[in-house]
Amino acid sequence: MHTITLTTADFKEKIFNYETDKEWNYLGTTPAIIDFYADWCGPCKAVAPVLEELAKEYDGRLTIYKVNTDAEQELSAVFGIQSIPTFLFIPQNGMPMMQPGAFPKKVFKEVIEEHLLPAQAES
Repeated sequence: MHTITLTTADFKEKIFNYETDKEWNYLGTTPAIIDFYADWCGPCKAVAPVLEELAKEYDGRLTIYKVNTDAEQELSAVFGIQSIPTFLFIPQNGMPMMQPGAFPKKVFKEVIEEHLLPAQAES
């Protein structure tokens, strides 16, 4: 599995339709990470291979999406993205967490193991 590019339309269909739902209602079947990035962003490029590794490592248990903030300005505005990369960590149940900054693989794995996958086991 690889990271999956997400458009605003895809987001509304696969993640959450913020135009019809007022309360957060995750539509996905596995926990997810959404990487808000831009092609010109150095830290975004640095973290991209880590996300690809994680997508393979957690294949079937976690989905990793990428949103190009230059191409998807509406979606970036809805989430108030002000710095990139910014990551939206989405557990299967519960509220998502947003965190700006580029992280080492170890930090991503901690968030995945402690916040995303345990929630999956409880459902």
